[in-house]
Amino acid sequence: MKLLGLLGGMSWESTQTYYQLLNRGVAERLGGLHSARCLLYSVDFAEIEALQSQGAWQQATILLAEAAIALETAGAEGLVICTNTMHKLADAIACRITIPLLHIVDATGQAIRERQLQTVGLLGTRFTMQEAFYRQRLEEGYHLQVLTPPAAEQIEVDRIIYDELCRGRIRENSRRIYRQTITALVEQGAQGIILGCTEIGLLVSTQDSPVPVFDTTALHATMAIDFSLS
Repeated sequence: MKLLGLLGGMSWESTQTYYQLLNRGVAERLGGLHSARCLLYSVDFAEIEALQSQGAWQQATILLAEAAIALETAGAEGLVICTNTMHKLADAIACRITIPLLHIVDATGQAIRERQLQTVGLLGTRFTMQEAFYRQRLEEGYHLQVLTPPAAEQIEVDRIIYDELCRGRIRENSRRIYRQTITALVEQGAQGIILGCTEIGLLVSTQDSPVPVFDTTALHATMAIDFSLS
């Protein structure tokens, strides 16, 4: 079993979900008392969020690359960045290490193509919904059309992530807002919905959508298990 390096803490609410999924997944495949071999480097999310807000992406790259190098130095054989948004820096981090970086968009794109869908709705932080790094990889690598909510709805989707989900607050009114946003994307033609923030799965699930939901946290964890056991 390969040793996984988890770069987490962004936020720790979803990082603990990764840990649960990895260990349960390995136990299901190998049986008995088996669990995942992994190292966790958990950053201080307040520091990362401040750099996001300031647009200080170069500083964020340095910070996360140092963490990735520390994981490799400690023996990790593959890197899992436990957040969608900070995959904005994935290429810059990958070039500073020699171990494979398991990309969350690839895990998601492969799952969508297996379902033979062409058009998907994307929910996530404002960075993930507005910038090209996520959407472009889906469009160019997996030939998908990616829809996002209108600007006003993006603000509310983003606010719920940072003000509530990252703080462990699960509110029914927020679930209702997400359901409405999902419904609107489906009406625009979305055949599936990407939960493109690792915290969103804490709030909504397949029961909240009339079309298939792609939980990036679960898909990324499955990719990591496949790699670890390969």
